[in-house]
Amino acid sequence: MEIACLDLEGVLIPEIWIAFAEKTGIEAFKKTTRDEPNYDILMNYRLDLLRKNNLGLNEIQSVIATLEPLDGAIEFVNWLRERFQVVILSDTFYEFANPLMKPLGYPTLLCHKLECAPDGSVMNYRLRQADPKRQSIVAFKSLYYRTIAAGDSYNDTTMLAEADAGILFHAPENVVKEFPQFPSVDTYEDLKLEFVRASKRIIVI
Repeated sequence: MEIACLDLEGVLIPEIWIAFAEKTGIEAFKKTTRDEPNYDILMNYRLDLLRKNNLGLNEIQSVIATLEPLDGAIEFVNWLRERFQVVILSDTFYEFANPLMKPLGYPTLLCHKLECAPDGSVMNYRLRQADPKRQSIVAFKSLYYRTIAAGDSYNDTTMLAEADAGILFHAPENVVKEFPQFPSVDTYEDLKLEFVRASKRIIVI
């Protein structure tokens, strides 16, 4: 059996922090894992920005409530689900992502949790484990699943490398150039073709 492992933001849904930056007008929130490879540095940078601007979970969730999956994402997930087991491996947080799971049909989601005060202030974050995307692939492989993974950012590259096949989807030029070993595509139709090529089974598109 094969498992399709997908990143969430930038692959199936818009980048939440970029949407938050556009809503608040604070450009500094636009920095993502496409720009900063070190997730701890990035999250502490974000938490500091939230504190300095007196913003918290309530404000972020109000922006998330306006977001929808990317055009074609729902159809793509449905296509995958008919042919593979589907798991979302994300460095987002359950407090962010849960509302966006309904239109995607509630795929299995493995991500992190926030530590928030009663007033919604974001105090800290708790990673599920170190290098969680890669470790999830390791776990699936230990159960004798074959894994095909797709992502768009620096924090996806260890997952792509550990998987039996890794694919960059709609990745920025800097990531594509640094990781030429992974095929890179920009549309869901091309992503389907890469999953078909990577599979050891005969799959009808």
